[in-house]
Amino acid sequence: MKNLKKLLNFMEGYKVIYLFGMLSILISQVLTTVTPLILSTTVDSVIGEAPITSPVIQSIVDLLGGKEIIKNRLWIIGLILIFVAVLRGIFLYLKNTLASKAAENATKKIRDRLYDHIQRLPYEFHVKSETGELIQKCTSDVDTIRRFLAIQLVEVAGSVFMLVFILYVMLKLNIKLTIVSILVLPITFLFSFIFFTKVKKNFEASDEAEARMTTTLQENLTGVRVVKAFSRQQFEVDKFDEKNLDYKNLTYKLIKNLSLYWALSDFLSMTQVGCVIIFGSYLTYKGEISLGILIAFTSYINMIIWPVRQMGRTLTDMGKAFVSLNRIDEILREPIEVLDENHIKPKVKGNIEFKNVYFEYEKDKPVLRDITFNIKSGQTVAFIGPTGSGKSSLVHLLPRLYGYNQGSIKIDGVELNSIDKAWIRKNVGLVLQEPFLYAKTIKENIRLANPSLKDSMVFDAAKIASIHEDINSFESGYETLVGERGVSLSGGQKQRMAIARTIINNSPIVIFDDSLSAVDTETDISIRKALKERKNKATTFIISHRISTVSEADLILVIDKGKIIQSGTHNSLINEEGLYKRVYSIQNSLDDEVINL
Repeated sequence: MKNLKKLLNFMEGYKVIYLFGMLSILISQVLTTVTPLILSTTVDSVIGEAPITSPVIQSIVDLLGGKEIIKNRLWIIGLILIFVAVLRGIFLYLKNTLASKAAENATKKIRDRLYDHIQRLPYEFHVKSETGELIQKCTSDVDTIRRFLAIQLVEVAGSVFMLVFILYVMLKLNIKLTIVSILVLPITFLFSFIFFTKVKKNFEASDEAEARMTTTLQENLTGVRVVKAFSRQQFEVDKFDEKNLDYKNLTYKLIKNLSLYWALSDFLSMTQVGCVIIFGSYLTYKGEISLGILIAFTSYINMIIWPVRQMGRTLTDMGKAFVSLNRIDEILREPIEVLDENHIKPKVKGNIEFKNVYFEYEKDKPVLRDITFNIKSGQTVAFIGPTGSGKSSLVHLLPRLYGYNQGSIKIDGVELNSIDKAWIRKNVGLVLQEPFLYAKTIKENIRLANPSLKDSMVFDAAKIASIHEDINSFESGYETLVGERGVSLSGGQKQRMAIARTIINNSPIVIFDDSLSAVDTETDISIRKALKERKNKATTFIISHRISTVSEADLILVIDKGKIIQSGTHNSLINEEGLYKRVYSIQNSLDDEVINL
């Protein structure tokens, strides 16, 4: 009931429409039960001589001219049956359209809320989550809920009503035959309930296998160029085949279990029909019921068996819907990142102080230890060190993508944790090591943060990023579509596009997270020179493995195992024994070897 209440809460504003959809199926079910009564009355009282006991039916017979006229014109009964069928069809149409309208709006609301919630989740959630699984929850799981609301829930309401209404009519016709008619129903229902309670795990396993397969497919399509470059097609095919086989086996196991259910429930259903015909024939022979009543009972037993059997399927779909709802609810229960929890929005100049800063992703496993340094507005600080030493983790603290566990970070004298998150991110430009470009035009990608920026500003940013000439060489210039994830551009062009996108915002603090390594040395020098010559020079953070990129920085920090092991300028560090000098010597000797080739 708790899960059902959650689903119905998404129908806020459309509950009345959904209620009318429910009402429509109830009316259509009443019309369905009328047909056997018409046939029974025709056989017993129109063709036969039994008196009509129902005042309502007697009034209809009188309206049509009496029993004799109807008996001589049995086609009138046919017209009545057609009329009832048409009416039933109209209400079934209303049921489908009204329930579907409410369900579609509810699922749209779920999608909107889910997508909005995902956008608001913290950075660390996205780092840990698998994209394929998130996509499945936003599409496949939501669609399962849509089908349940639009079809199964309405049908179960109609089935329950039909069951109650038919049992009432049957009791009115003959109590003994009614008791025989419902003997197997509790067994069928109990069998359905027990079976689908146990098979719920099969549904969950199948859904999880589908999510794993989707993730593998998504990863492959995203990295298809890498796969081809390293000739890893067969490895990827084998990996996908393993996930696909797992999904196939689990789904086949589920189908086998469902097939077993339908076979056994078929046996129970036919047993029930057989009991009704045998006992009903006996009562007819004894004169306790008429032939018309036996015909009506035969029709009714088929009508009530199907809803009871369908109850099992409905329980299945309900189980699937609730599994999907719980998977979606897992995301919705994730605490969102509050961007405006603080109201401090200072004017950011770029004076930055780190003091005894510690940071860890997992408890008691520090990634950064006792980080302390100062940098003034407009200066450049560079970080160099082995892969995994904590350089990227350090700079990701500035835009508050992560929160530091101990120590202090101050920007212009204001504690970073007290500054509004949205505000600080507007003032910190971050160029990531792996740039992401949307499947839009070059111009749209560069002015992504502010689409209203003038073209002249786009051109200026592109010139600073040394991409302007490349763009003009394209047939459509700045209107060139870059393709999904920038697939039509080279690695260096994508990186320079990302740099231009950051530069255009005029952020007082700019971070290059190993992003200058993707461009050649000449372009690297050109970009850094253009940045230095800007009027409002930003405080710049540069992460790089290339000594030539960091050599002109005002402060160079050498980081290893989360600690600053050396600090100073390029000239001071090359004259000091340590990691920086060793890297410098290695890169210098490699450059000399290249020159001598």
